[in-house]
Amino acid sequence: MTGAAPYDALLLVSFGGPEKPDDVVPFLRNVTAGKNIPDERLVEVGAHYTLFGGRSPINDQNRALLDAIREDLASHDVDLPVYWGNRNWDPYLTDALEQMKADGITRAACLVTSAYSSYSGCRQYRENFADAVAEVPGAPQLDRLRAYFNHPGFIEPNLDATLTALAGLPDALRGEAHLVFVTHSIPTTMNDTSGPIGGAYAHQHVTVMDEIVDRVREETGHRYPSELVYCSRSGPPSMPWLEPDVNDHLEALHEAGVRAVVLVPIGFVSDHMEVIYDLDTEAAATAERLGMAFERAATAGVDPRFVAMIRDLLLERAAVERGEEPERAVIGPVPAAWDVCAAGCCPNPRGPRPALCGSD
Repeated sequence: MTGAAPYDALLLVSFGGPEKPDDVVPFLRNVTAGKNIPDERLVEVGAHYTLFGGRSPINDQNRALLDAIREDLASHDVDLPVYWGNRNWDPYLTDALEQMKADGITRAACLVTSAYSSYSGCRQYRENFADAVAEVPGAPQLDRLRAYFNHPGFIEPNLDATLTALAGLPDALRGEAHLVFVTHSIPTTMNDTSGPIGGAYAHQHVTVMDEIVDRVREETGHRYPSELVYCSRSGPPSMPWLEPDVNDHLEALHEAGVRAVVLVPIGFVSDHMEVIYDLDTEAAATAERLGMAFERAATAGVDPRFVAMIRDLLLERAAVERGEEPERAVIGPVPAAWDVCAAGCCPNPRGPRPALCGSD
């Protein structure tokens, strides 16, 4: 426990997802709260869940991650309870805080299942923290662990997954393959204001892509062409979002004569709906229609290096809070991300709301 002081708990914070067909529309109501979207439209949006039994895999993936974190902490003599709370579905963040309060927890480090800086990937969770703490008088103090896009525990599993996917391509086509790095699209205005000076979301992804491409070249002796593309766009057509869409990009590659691709979902930490539907279903179907050889790299999931990263981030932040200066593990040109978000970092596009773990 000593290395984790002043923390007496770790809280895993995630998006949440429906676990049966009757959950889908209520879940989507939570996701789109405040946007006045009629249920008829939510039924249309949620139709892809029917391909998977009306169930998102994300909660089961978080349960597996919880088990792995607990085992990793115990095996390294870090005696710390681990809790779990979601933004949009059971177990909700408020429920987790109620349980932590009942258990006597006073201060928790929070690991968010989003590796990059943006409103939806950072500040919105910080707003969720503020909302939940306001609903639970006497809730523990919450500290968000830093963004980890460039931590070795995230980069290295993605690198190995890329190499494995390349090996799955036909021998005759592997050398001409393109590496297509994929993340969740966001409005361009959200990207422009992400991070303390703007543009952090796309820039962080580009640095991860470049690092993996360089290390693939070191391993294979070949520099594969690479591009960063996006999936899961939503919102009105009049609002610009980050492009190109992964399916449009596959079409463009086909027109340029490319016959093989590896999709590398660096924007996601596990194989949740954006991966198994947008990539494994839709993008795979596009590639098949175009006659392109297609492989999809695995996400970090419960790779032991990713799980160990969570322990490293916990102990790093604990040392900082004790007034120490720990070494911060990073790969690539971007320094370790900040512990406390600066004022105005990743602002809410609809206007200011209370948020924790920051200077505003």
